[in-house]
Amino acid sequence: MSADFEFLPHDLVSDDTREAITDGVLYEKRPAKNPDGSVAEGLYNVWITLNNPSQFNSYTTDMVKSVILAFRAASNSRDVNAVVFTAAGDKAFCTGGNTKEYAEYYAGRPHEYRQYMRLFNDMVSAILGCDKPVICRVNGMRIGGGQEIGMACDFSIAQDMARFGQAGPKHGSAAIGGSTDFLPVMIGCEQAMNSGVLCESFTAQKALRLGILTDIVPGLKIDGEYVANPMVETEMKTDMMGRLLHGELKTGDALAAGKALMKTGEMDLSALDAKVEELCAKLLLTFPDCTTKSVEELRKPKLNAWNANKENSRAWLSLNMMTEAKTGFRAFNEGNREDGREIDFVALRRELAEGQKWNDDYIDSLMPGARK
Repeated sequence: MSADFEFLPHDLVSDDTREAITDGVLYEKRPAKNPDGSVAEGLYNVWITLNNPSQFNSYTTDMVKSVILAFRAASNSRDVNAVVFTAAGDKAFCTGGNTKEYAEYYAGRPHEYRQYMRLFNDMVSAILGCDKPVICRVNGMRIGGGQEIGMACDFSIAQDMARFGQAGPKHGSAAIGGSTDFLPVMIGCEQAMNSGVLCESFTAQKALRLGILTDIVPGLKIDGEYVANPMVETEMKTDMMGRLLHGELKTGDALAAGKALMKTGEMDLSALDAKVEELCAKLLLTFPDCTTKSVEELRKPKLNAWNANKENSRAWLSLNMMTEAKTGFRAFNEGNREDGREIDFVALRRELAEGQKWNDDYIDSLMPGARK
């Protein structure tokens, strides 16, 4: 290369500005490694980490903006092989939007939420439009909007204690931030309906079976050895759980035994990191432009569905902040262990059928514990 050649910058912000935006999202270039573990000099993988573990890595407005800039920067980095999208800790990858912020700021302010959803849409589009393959490192729960941004990634590798699913109709929303677009494409219409409407979470093992994970690895160690998730372990290695196979324990007993076994162990995500590095190394040994083109083409079923629906979904979500979303997010934010975090759905349905109008007094009356 000519000594006087100088690259033109294509980033929206400088490296220093990007890294200073928020502590809620970390941006790190880590040396890329060959399959044998040696460093591939001059090449990197970018790790984008959601850093809000006290709130299960739910994304605030500032965090959404930072994710957009981080993916844009990673996409433009000439020396980057792949992007790893993950989160801090071992409890959650992401549980979606920050419910506290939703309940205390956006609830009842549809125009504000419409602007927020523009940012959210741009975050999903930034993942789907990244020029580098994107790996979701699922370190824990991937629920609600977390499931949506996770499925926007190209690959997902999870520790097997993680759980997956949606939260929309249970908490005043609909999974139209990506899941209603991606799920039918990825797992089929009926399974998508089950997840998107009933909002029943499921295991990493089921997620792998359905086809929204590339691989799973154990995350729990007991006595220094990895064990499969005791809550779904089919071999039932312990004596207590083994007795279930002979009819000596009821299912409830097995569930309690699994929970008890979990408490004796500790989480260790080094196997997850190793599996992610293994995939990054496989990507390293491909032609970069051919890989980018392949990724672009294989994203199209998700991308086409997303682009067809994201704007009308944004409009509906903003208006819903005046009624069910305002109610559901407040209930989750203001509820507690004793009263729960959901409203009385039967009463709501009955009263709406009788002509009840939505207003602030009525929403107050629906909060957990308000009708005791």
